Amino acid sequence: MSFIQISDVNKIYNGSQERVNALNGVSLEIQQGEFVAVMGHSGSGKSTLLSMLGGLSHPTSGTVIVDGIDVYSLNAEQRADFRREYVGFVFQSFQLIPYLTVQQNVLLPLVISGYSEAQQNELAQAVLEKVGLVQKRNRLPDQLSGGEQERVAIARALVNKPPLLLADEPTGNLDTATGEQIMKMFLTLNEEGQTIIMVTHNKENEKFAGRCITIRDGKVILAA
Repeated sequence: MSFIQISDVNKIYNGSQERVNALNGVSLEIQQGEFVAVMGHSGSGKSTLLSMLGGLSHPTSGTVIVDGIDVYSLNAEQRADFRREYVGFVFQSFQLIPYLTVQQNVLLPLVISGYSEAQQNELAQAVLEKVGLVQKRNRLPDQLSGGEQERVAIARALVNKPPLLLADEPTGNLDTATGEQIMKMFLTLNEEGQTIIMVTHNKENEKFAGRCITIRDGKVILAA
């Protein structure tokens, strides 16, 4: 059984002026340990698909199953538990809390985890070492470069050891050289066994993924 099964998923937004089919009959299977790039123009539906995989956007119809869990048969509290246990999110805008240190930002997903303070600090230390920022753990986000802020965001996404990492345009706010460094980090994580699904419009990022899915007008047109 595939790690992720998306079956005939539709997502319709009813706006004041028009009805938008953000996803139209999407069906996909993704195996554990894959690194998948989801490509497409702005408005193609790729970010909607990522949100749906993360338990954040209820499909109008169809099913999303992750590791045997029918995500949208869960109630709101159960879906929150699913996100905490299964999913790490990395966003284009970093979404770091400006008045918290690097380490405090990384610790945020563990606040209600049940880990002791010592265990939390140990987990934070491990992921900061992984992203090469342990020496800057006491700095504030505005004391870091854009690439370093993105690495903090990656560390935060990984701190609770989620089976699934979802990245939405992770190099969108970075220069070319820094973006390539981030992509090499994702590749290393994938080689260590991390399942990664990345939304990107940057063709240069495609070479790092093991598989590319292209979406156009809410439909999968290529899943190679």
